[in-house]
Amino acid sequence: MSSAVKSVKKNQAARPNAEAEAAPVPAGGIVFDARGRPFIAGTTMKVIELVVEHLAYGWSPEELKYEHPYLRMEQIHAALAYYQAHRQEMDSEIEAQEHEYDRLRAASLDSPARKRLKALGLV
Repeated sequence: MSSAVKSVKKNQAARPNAEAEAAPVPAGGIVFDARGRPFIAGTTMKVIELVVEHLAYGWSPEELKYEHPYLRMEQIHAALAYYQAHRQEMDSEIEAQEHEYDRLRAASLDSPARKRLKALGLV
């Protein structure tokens, strides 16, 4: 067992909520924030963000790499593999986000600010 793995195990034992924190993982892996959301290790990019681009635009891993040059191919493949392994859960989250967007957009159509902009001919 490597010293990094021993260190992580020791730190997890000392902190009861350590499983919710990002722990060192091999390059290209997935880590989780305190709320349990998966991120691409070594970045601030959520797995769901990359997956939405993959699904919405039909981008291949190579096209995703072109759009996100700071990501390594192994990170992109790790995110897509995570999606495949958790497809139902992530698809449900994507759908929930779309419904929330639609709800917020509909609510904003009658906002006072939008009405003022419309009266000025800006919308």
